[in-house]
Amino acid sequence: MAVVDTFTKLIFDQGSEYSSEERAIIETLRLVDDNLLPDSPQEMGAYLRALGVQEMIELVSQVVARLGREAAVGELKSAGETYPRGSQRLH
Repeated sequence: MAVVDTFTKLIFDQGSEYSSEERAIIETLRLVDDNLLPDSPQEMGAYLRALGVQEMIELVSQVVARLGREAAVGELKSAGETYPRGSQRLH
């Protein structure tokens, strides 16, 4: 829900200040959609306003998935588990 709330804040230009969680979501949005890398929050809001419903749903899904992967990697690192690049942990 935080992703949708952050997108809403961007769309309606409701904030000049963003929480650390919102900033992480905005940075993840930039990683998911290369078109947004150099954009300001206001430009990102205009971009999001122009999206269709299906495009918005897909973008939210991509951001949520990316945030989930980053969280999982962070948990592995904090637990001290590291694996060589390209290898996988056996279950």
